[in-house]
Amino acid sequence: MYRLTCVNCGESYRPDEIIYTCRSCGHLLAVEYDLDSITVQREVWNHRPLSVWRYRELLPVTIPPVTLHEGGTPLYHLERIGKEIGLPHLYAKHEGMNPTGSFKDRGMTVGVSMALQLGKTTVACASTGNTSASLAAYAAKAGIPAVVLLPAGKVALGKVAQALMHGAKVISIRGNFDRALEMTQELCLSHGLYLLNSINPFRLEGQKTIGFEAVDQLGEVPDRLVLPVGNAGNISAVHKGLSELLALGFIDRLPMMTGIQAAGSSPVVRAIRQGLPEVVPERSPETIATAIRIGAPVNAEKALAAIRKTGGTAEMVTDEEILAMQRDLARKEGIGVEPASAASVAGVRKLTEAGVIDRTERVVCVVTGHLLKDPETVIRQCEAPTEIDADLRSLLSVLQSS
Repeated sequence: MYRLTCVNCGESYRPDEIIYTCRSCGHLLAVEYDLDSITVQREVWNHRPLSVWRYRELLPVTIPPVTLHEGGTPLYHLERIGKEIGLPHLYAKHEGMNPTGSFKDRGMTVGVSMALQLGKTTVACASTGNTSASLAAYAAKAGIPAVVLLPAGKVALGKVAQALMHGAKVISIRGNFDRALEMTQELCLSHGLYLLNSINPFRLEGQKTIGFEAVDQLGEVPDRLVLPVGNAGNISAVHKGLSELLALGFIDRLPMMTGIQAAGSSPVVRAIRQGLPEVVPERSPETIATAIRIGAPVNAEKALAAIRKTGGTAEMVTDEEILAMQRDLARKEGIGVEPASAASVAGVRKLTEAGVIDRTERVVCVVTGHLLKDPETVIRQCEAPTEIDADLRSLLSVLQSS
């Protein structure tokens, strides 16, 4: 049993209402479960495969889900980078190992399933790339159309290719992501499409399972969970999910929720630093990390609460710091991620050097998307392949000179 509840005024709505924000005050909604009615035992979860649907008692879907076997992503011990930083217990949960290469699949398996459960026949989203790729794939699996709005020239080619190949109607607008989201919301409200951006509270229910899995894989609650922040849905979702586990008695504390943004797109960081009750939108966000190039994060209200309630923090990193960590993860740990993903680990390095993170902490960084999501940025950072004549002498000459 669950209902939709406003995070600001507490107004409640039926779970079958097609509603994205509170009618009374306009604030965000959350899925609120009757936790007293949830009788699942931890041992039951432990006997299921590690995946989003391992935790189905804390998810709103009651029909057979639309699934591509998402979740169960690896948790890596970052031994070399951790040693350099001075954090022996540094881990990365690689969400790029999901079916379409990003954490968005966790939300879309739930979101598209809910679309069918609610009788909707077309789904839509605005996207900086990963959301569109994931929505297109899950809509294809469900056999329903998907409409995607992208900011023209601002989305990595690998992500556009995925949305196109999976058959979505892809539309580029001459404007930024925030305007694309406004237009998508207007379209959904006026023409009955089902909105699956992270303003939809059901989509975030899938994303909260990142935290569930991290606890199960680590065998304990980490001291700190660090996530890149764009639209701020992920950090909000993970905090909500772990709060539910705490209320159920499955864990005994919450990690410090820590959000990392790019310096050119950091409204959440400024709000935390200045003690503001809400974010001041950034009109022209800019960063190489396209996945978090968002100036007006729709879930900022939830994210600020998550950070503050857990004693966490927020930090910004430059594009140079992001790209340096992207290279380090690839070359020192064998982990290939897109730039936005590297932001979380780059932020940990910065916070540790500043003395904010204690060197005894167990820290889990969420890296959100795969390296191949943005191959153009990768190629620009690397040397071109060496071309030689097709003989052994030429090969040996090159190897000896390197």
